[in-house]
Amino acid sequence: MAVPKKKTSKSKRDKRKATWKRKAALQAQRALSLGKSVLTGRAKGFVYPTQDEEETEE
Repeated sequence: MAVPKKKTSKSKRDKRKATWKRKAALQAQRALSLGKSVLTGRAKGFVYPTQDEEETEE
């Protein structure tokens, strides 16, 4: 069975945790930005059906 040979230092552990949290914060910021642009109608890279198109298809 695999067992870690040495204890990981607190600085390495904290660095990994900070990197993980930074990535999560960046993704949250991007999602919020995309949501705002969709609501204002300025989104260019995001395609979604509008209510007018849905009604005409039926």
